[in-house]
Amino acid sequence: MTKVSKMNVENLEISVLVGENQGDYICLTDMARYKDNDPALIISHWMRSLNTLDYLGAWEMMHNPNFKPTEFGRFKTEAGYNAFTMSPKKWIESTNAIGIRVKSGRYGGGTFAHKDIAFNFGMWISPVFQLYVVKSYQTLIEQVNNPLAIQWDAKRLLSKVNYSVHTDAVKDYIIPTLPESKIKEQLAYAEEADMLNLAMFGCTAKQWEVANPTLAKKGLNIRDTATINQLAVLSSIESMNAELIKRNVAKSERLAILRKMAMEQLESMNKHHVEQRFQKLIEEANKPKAIE
Repeated sequence: MTKVSKMNVENLEISVLVGENQGDYICLTDMARYKDNDPALIISHWMRSLNTLDYLGAWEMMHNPNFKPTEFGRFKTEAGYNAFTMSPKKWIESTNAIGIRVKSGRYGGGTFAHKDIAFNFGMWISPVFQLYVVKSYQTLIEQVNNPLAIQWDAKRLLSKVNYSVHTDAVKDYIIPTLPESKIKEQLAYAEEADMLNLAMFGCTAKQWEVANPTLAKKGLNIRDTATINQLAVLSSIESMNAELIKRNVAKSERLAILRKMAMEQLESMNKHHVEQRFQKLIEEANKPKAIE
């Protein structure tokens, strides 16, 4: 089933039809707006080029057994003359092409092309733009093909929700008590982070690395491998720790408070199946959307 996805390239939202029989199709109409506010004109200029026609014809002959080479040959002989014009509709109807298609509709409509052809169009617009398109497309497909990527992003987001609050508190209430030294500053942040790790996971980041050398070599850390529930609780105790720091509560006392708070919250979240419910939301968001 075809899924309509979006990718952002240089502040442009570009639609992608993922899961088509011939492969994924990218919206040329959206891409053309990088060059001009009249996408139809940009696409027609690109299509009337002899180099473009050669590429489109070669692609069709490679992938489309019903392609009409005679009509293609006629267009090639006309290309280059001032009076020659070309449009997606004309190309499709005359040659029975499948690499380009026109999708109607006020929302989500436009000219789409197989990714191979869309990349060629991107190169014609701008080599730099084309590179951004390819990179964004690759990222999009990784997310579509790997639902865990969405969970990964959600987990990372949860772990960062209150991080700035926490680090600001460390900076404002702990750093000033230490000698002004970058090493000391980094040590203060690391100590606070490890205290939170102890409260949540029962070990420091270094202890986790020693116990998990294979994962550590892959660049993963203790928080990367945490459950969604653990990261949600971690976000909560980060906020609490910031408040305790402001009240000048000693570190040992803070650890006891945060450890108790973490265990209670984690038990409650597990009891109410929060992670499973969150997973269902991820699955719903990742379900393919049928197109008309």
